[in-house]
Amino acid sequence: MKRVTGCPSTSGDNYQLTTTTFIRHAVRTHPEQEIVYRAGGEMRRYTYADAHRRMMRAANALETLGVTPGDRVGVLDWNSHRHFELYFAIPGTGAVLLQMNLRISADDLSYVAAHSEASYVIVDESLLPLAEAIAPQLPGVRNWVVMSDRPIAETTTTLPGVLGYEELLAAASDEYEWPVVEETSAYSACYTSGTTGRPKGVYYSHRNIHLHSLTMAAYLGISSDDCALVIVPMFHGQSWGLFYACAMMGAKLIFPGRYTAEETAPLVDLMIAENVTIAHGAPAIFGPMLEYIRTLPQAPDLGRARFLSGATEPPLSLMRGFKELTGAEIIHAYGATETTPLVALNHRLKRSVRERLDVEGQWDLKRKQGLLITGVDVHVVDAHGEEVPHDGVSVGEVCMRGPWVAVRYHDAPGTEGNFLDGYWRSGDAATVDADGYLKVVDRIKDVIKSGGEWISSIDMENAIVGHPGVLDAAVVGLPHPKWQERPLALVVLRPGAEVTVEQVNDLLLERFARWQLPDRVLFVTEIPKTSVGKTSKRTLVQEYADLYGGGTS
Repeated sequence: MKRVTGCPSTSGDNYQLTTTTFIRHAVRTHPEQEIVYRAGGEMRRYTYADAHRRMMRAANALETLGVTPGDRVGVLDWNSHRHFELYFAIPGTGAVLLQMNLRISADDLSYVAAHSEASYVIVDESLLPLAEAIAPQLPGVRNWVVMSDRPIAETTTTLPGVLGYEELLAAASDEYEWPVVEETSAYSACYTSGTTGRPKGVYYSHRNIHLHSLTMAAYLGISSDDCALVIVPMFHGQSWGLFYACAMMGAKLIFPGRYTAEETAPLVDLMIAENVTIAHGAPAIFGPMLEYIRTLPQAPDLGRARFLSGATEPPLSLMRGFKELTGAEIIHAYGATETTPLVALNHRLKRSVRERLDVEGQWDLKRKQGLLITGVDVHVVDAHGEEVPHDGVSVGEVCMRGPWVAVRYHDAPGTEGNFLDGYWRSGDAATVDADGYLKVVDRIKDVIKSGGEWISSIDMENAIVGHPGVLDAAVVGLPHPKWQERPLALVVLRPGAEVTVEQVNDLLLERFARWQLPDRVLFVTEIPKTSVGKTSKRTLVQEYADLYGGGTS
């Protein structure tokens, strides 16, 4: 791309864009705004002003421990108020918050901490067994700081150099002069979930998250009138950056603590009790939430709510179910660890599209990942690196660049092929239509190649889930001696539902040619998921590799 230098500006271009500006503004303008969090089995409350004082105590405590700019400080915690405090306190000193993913293996987690050279780890008391499991592989960690409502003297652990978070804060001053951190410095580090090979480090800059937060706030219309429920784990991908965008705008925040996809009732109860207007999660979370809402005597009015749904395409039945039952809008969002993550958003269909499509057409369009957001360049290219036609049919790989998109992995020789001419290669196969809507049809490694033609497993899965008796579905391509690959569909039924293979195929024939239908449809009790809530297709392919006689074993 051609680059030129024009007339010098008179702007404050040396003013650094950092995370500290978010909380300083929130405290200056919305000091009384509530932050709600779960602690000890109950919901508690404090304010932005209260949180800021604790952040300054934490910053002072970190410096007293010996934390210096550039040091990596690991955090093992759920979605808690302390985690929120550390997201400002650690980078506010110039250090780097290392996001430690609780859903990857202990072996991978110890690799992440060692590879990043973490010198301190702050751990919630409930996660001490995990910390103790990885500690022997981390001799470089100087101190383990335990977060608990109990005195550290009452904590039993084998961790070396243990200190108490609350004791450290109590001994520290609540006055701290935030330094001016160079905006290109890393504020946080997150490692990919390691589906292939070892996890790879993405180190986000202060400038990165500042610009990402501004853009997210603008596109979602976030204001101090909003109430956000932080569902996406804060230990991976900075919970999609939602709590930063909300802090930037002074919105109310709710940190629900620990929860599971199987126990989402407390999340729904929180939404109703606190009048939540923004939340985010994967279909694996929103699906059970909708099922719980269906059991309530009266569905809640969530007419102001915007729910960001990522990780995989939300089924149309899920989006319609929330809208028709509660008034809430499911907004399809797209991104990755490498992109902070927001890249595309399907929110408020373009006027030209609304005027042209009927209601059913508009609903169908909402399945797409949406329009690219300002500040990110995206190319969808073929195997030769050429842009594919924007016809909604031609498929290519999504490649991205922008101020919040990675240009390399941290200390990861051999991964240069993941980047091309400044673009990150996503590995997603997608189309772009004439209106500019991006549609991911599959992972390139997961797209089903049958007889020289491509079959989208994602579209097939969501068509199957559209059956009222189906709770979940997965479609994978299995080796086939004649056709290279053929689809296998795995279907999980709702309790008490009766669905036949013929009914599944009849449903698929509404959108697929007969030759594209799965060779087998198997009814199962559950479908394996990855650490970020996606279907683990690698597990399924390994398990069923020989089903069609095309496996190598």
